[in-house]
Order: sequence, then structure tokens, then C-alpha cells
Amino acid sequence: MFAAASLAVLVVMALALVRAIKGPTVYDRILSVNSFGTLTVVLIAVLGFLTERPEFLDIALVYALINFIGTIAVTKYVEFAHLGAPVDPGDWEDV
Repeated sequence: MFAAASLAVLVVMALALVRAIKGPTVYDRILSVNSFGTLTVVLIAVLGFLTERPEFLDIALVYALINFIGTIAVTKYVEFAHLGAPVDPGDWEDV
């Protein structure tokens, strides 16, 4: 049963990877990469159950935290990347 679940997760990961490559907007790509990371966590957990190694759950939790923080960081970068850009002096208002 776990083998079928891991195969299904691999198929969905492939679909998420296709969406990450084809995504029409950057937000679609971010969402698909986040989904891919979440599916990776599920795959690590399922493989931990298949091989009877419960320490894989700890690895999956750490990977989930890294995935969450990375998604927030990339989204903030995409949203606010213009804040560090130099400003054209002609755009300044007269003070």
C-alpha cells in the first residue's frame, strides 16, 4: 500500500515540476515549487514507513521547515525586489 502511495506521490511531483517549468506567472512557479517541496516531505515520510526507519520523519519535518521559510523568502523577494533598486534623481520631488 505504501509503495502505491509513493508511486502516486512521484507522479504528482512530476506534474508539479511540469507546472513549475511551464507556469505562466512567477507566482504559479512559486506555488508549484512549494507543492513539490511538500510532496517531497510526504515522500520522505512514506519511504520512512516503507523502510521502517522512523528517523526519516525528523528529516521530513526539518525539510518542511526549510521549504516554508524558503517559500516565504522567495515570495518576499519577488514582491519587494524593487526596494533596493537605485532611484533616478529626475523622479525626486522638489523639497
